[in-house]
Formats: sequence, structure tokens, C-alpha cells
Amino acid sequence: MTGGLDAYAPFVGAGTIEELRLLGDQLRNRRVQNINSTAVGGGVAEILNRLIPLLREVGIDARWDVMRGGDEFYAVTKAIHNGLHGKPVPLTDQDVEVFRQTTEQNLRTLELSDDIVFIHDPQPAGFIKRRAPGSRWIWRCHIDLSSPWPAVWDFVRESVEHYDVAVFSAPQFSRTLPIDQVLISPSIDPLADKNRELDPHTIDSVIAGLGIDPSRPLVTQVSRFDRLKDPLGVIEAFQLARKYNDAQLLLVGGSATDDPEGREVLAECRERAGTDPDIHVVELPPTANIEINAIQRASTVILQKSLREGFGLTVSEALWKGKPVIAGAVGGIPLQITHKYSGILTHTVEGTAYWIKQLLNAPEFARRLGENGREHVRQNFLLTRHLRDYMLLFLYLDHLGESLVGLGADGRGR
Repeated sequence: MTGGLDAYAPFVGAGTIEELRLLGDQLRNRRVQNINSTAVGGGVAEILNRLIPLLREVGIDARWDVMRGGDEFYAVTKAIHNGLHGKPVPLTDQDVEVFRQTTEQNLRTLELSDDIVFIHDPQPAGFIKRRAPGSRWIWRCHIDLSSPWPAVWDFVRESVEHYDVAVFSAPQFSRTLPIDQVLISPSIDPLADKNRELDPHTIDSVIAGLGIDPSRPLVTQVSRFDRLKDPLGVIEAFQLARKYNDAQLLLVGGSATDDPEGREVLAECRERAGTDPDIHVVELPPTANIEINAIQRASTVILQKSLREGFGLTVSEALWKGKPVIAGAVGGIPLQITHKYSGILTHTVEGTAYWIKQLLNAPEFARRLGENGREHVRQNFLLTRHLRDYMLLFLYLDHLGESLVGLGADGRGR
């Protein structure tokens, strides 16, 4: 990582950097093992890719392992993911057996002996059965658990309740558990290729390569091709708004190795778009970070029309570019957007279409939304705040039984 912690001082101030180093001194040489289900694609992998080097820089012996699983396992975990988001999912005995067999296969090859084992999401949740004496375990849930399908949550909870602490992204995601719970929001890295400043030539080149007309307004949604992101609803909303405004729509996203439904949803979007020359459906590889950055910076309005959402970091990414964002009022998105101040929150296709039309017709209002949104992200959702919260959590695990000093009433800290 170029520049290390000091490179963040222009965004958050030298005092914040000094505080992070002091916290690191209290945790020097502490061994922390992170485990998730994919090395590329999705927000969890992106965050770990940026946080691990910073944890090491402040003196924590942090590492990151990715569990292994086959297509059958990831089909099961996608069903579990949908069930935790509230979809009625029939979790069969065969599904449970596939999940447990994959867990056992991983446990035969993974060493789980670090001081802190940090498990991300449901896929590796069962690893807790191999807990070493004296180690502390964290389950980090990046999913909207506000109304899970009971049978699916009961299955996951069997493992989660044996952890020391569960971490959620928003207050409404917390569940009744016999362990401590902490609220820590995800973050974006302002220095990453997806978020750093770009020169105009790079932006123009990316847009031209996608066949986008730079002289006409561009409405964009950046997200994985997932039904819970409602890409078909985005197309419908755009078509309604286009009756009143000339514009283009770009649906752009990548895939993840642990999401087998992505190809199906991509095909559905292309079918719905048909031959409409103003609707562009583009799949990019998970590594296309500069391209995503350029697309967001070239957009007039950015959407995140999620039906359910864990947090929705694409919202923070878009706000960081100073763009007006219209997003579903679900999951962690209302933590990022105050309606009509730092963005727009919607509930329906018709409402989304209305606000697309409004923002295209009111560029000064759209500009103010973008400015306010960027400042809100700077104060609350940058990587340095995330790093601080995790270090405070590690310190808490060193002193179980004491209060969670420093995280504040909302659990996020600053």
C-alpha cells in the first residue's frame, strides 16, 4: 500500500494518525487471523485487502485466509445469504450436510491458533468448533439481519452464539444472542484505485470505451448483478424518467466466486434492456477499480436501488466523488444518506423515477447533495475510522468483562 498511514492525514488530520499509532502500540504483536469466503469481488474482500496492511503497519500481526468450497457449497451459502435477508428458504438436510462437510474439510487444513480469529459472514461461521483455548473469536456479519427467515437464522445462530462477540453494520441488524454485540460500519479507502482522484483523460477514455455519449446525462448503478440490488427495477425506473429527460443508463458490475446467481441476473438484465441504445449493461472484472472510479465520476446521477442491503459501500463510494445518489432506504444506506441533504432515499420504482427526473432538472440541488454527501463520508466512513474501531474491539477482547470504552453510543466511534 503506497504511503501507509501518513498518506491519510490530508483527509482525516495528523491527530487521527497519531491516535491510530498509539492504539497499535497497545496491541503490538497481537496475532489476528481474518477468514472469509472469497479473495476478490464484493465489499468484504475489498475492505480486508486495504485493512490488513494498515493493521500490520501499526504493529498487529494480521493475516487473511480464504476458505475453500465447491459450487454446491456456494449454492447453499447463497441460499443462506438470501434467507438471512428475509427470503423464505427451504434449508434441506442435504444443504446442511454440504455446509458441514465443507466446514470439516477446511478445518482439516486451516490452522486456527491466533490470539484473535475474525470470521466474516456465514460461510466460515462453523469454524468456531475448532476454537483453541485462550483465543478470542469475532463473528463479523456484513448482511442485513433485520428480518431473517427464522429457520436459516436458527441454523447460523447455532454457531454464532459460541463466539465472544458479534459485529454488525447497523443497529437494526442486531439479534438476540447470549454474546456481546458491537456496531461498526464498513468503510472506503480514499487512496484506493476505486476512489482516488483521476485525471480527465482517464475518465474520458473509460467512458468512450463503453460507448457512452459524454454530452448526454448518465444515470448509473454500480453493483453486483444480484436480485436484491433490483437491477430490473433500475431499468424500469430509468424508462419512466426518460419520458421526461434525455439520458443514458449504465448498469455495471462484477462477479464474485461465492455468488452463483450472478450470471442469471446479468442475463435477465440484458434481456430486459433488449436493443435499447440508451441502456448499457456491462460486466467488468472484480479488478476493474479504475474503470468503476471513472464511471462514477462521469455519471450525472448514481443509483443504488437495493431491496435489502447489508451496508452498501457503493453509496459511500459514489458520495465520495461528490455525486448525487438515489438509493433504497434499506439496510445501512440511511446511515450514509440523510434524505434531501446528502442524497435521496426511495422505496419504489416510481419514487426512484421521480427523483431521477428531479435531479436531472435541478443540477444545483444535485451538486449540493453531492457536496454534503462527500463531507459525511469523510467524517464517518473512511478506512481510518474503521481501523480505529477494530483496534478498540481487539483491546476490548483483551479485557473481557469491561465496558466498551471509546466506541460511543452508536458503536462506530469517530
